[in-house]
Amino acid sequence: MRLAYADPPYLGWCRYYEHDHRGGGCWDDSDTHRDLIARLVADYPDGWALSLSSPTLAVILPMVPADTRVAAWVKPFAAFKSGVRPAYAWEPILFRGGRNPTNGYPHKWRRSPTPRDYVIEPISLRRGLTGAKPARVCRFVLDLLNARPDDEVDDLFPGTGAMGAAIAALAGRPIGDQLSLLETPA
Repeated sequence: MRLAYADPPYLGWCRYYEHDHRGGGCWDDSDTHRDLIARLVADYPDGWALSLSSPTLAVILPMVPADTRVAAWVKPFAAFKSGVRPAYAWEPILFRGGRNPTNGYPHKWRRSPTPRDYVIEPISLRRGLTGAKPARVCRFVLDLLNARPDDEVDDLFPGTGAMGAAIAALAGRPIGDQLSLLETPA
């Protein structure tokens, strides 16, 4: 299967990404997100996932096909800001398609566990990029799509390389210095 993950600069957050080279330019208008979604739908019919911020869910959700689902990354430790109530302690992850465990894959995958549509994981700190995803969240996205080692998974906004490390680990490829991204605290 050919799958994709997109974690673009969030709509309305240009000020946080002045030095960000993930997508080049500002993503503060909904047309850029609409174009990205059109690309995901056209180029990745097997499946894709898209991270966004909870305040923009109402804007972006009408742009996606009706069979798109919403998953949640719940942050037990999040950045609490003065004057912001309630705190933004979750992020939506839109996903569509992916592998149905019984679709022509060996019997052993039919019994793979069904993931929940949420993951609970603290934010990443000091990764050098606002919004960097923890390794466990990256693995969660791959689980939502039921990605397998022989799938092609494109990370459209590589950022810190965390998703690339998760994809490499899934495929059993060497990931060098990025191995620490996949370690889960005890």
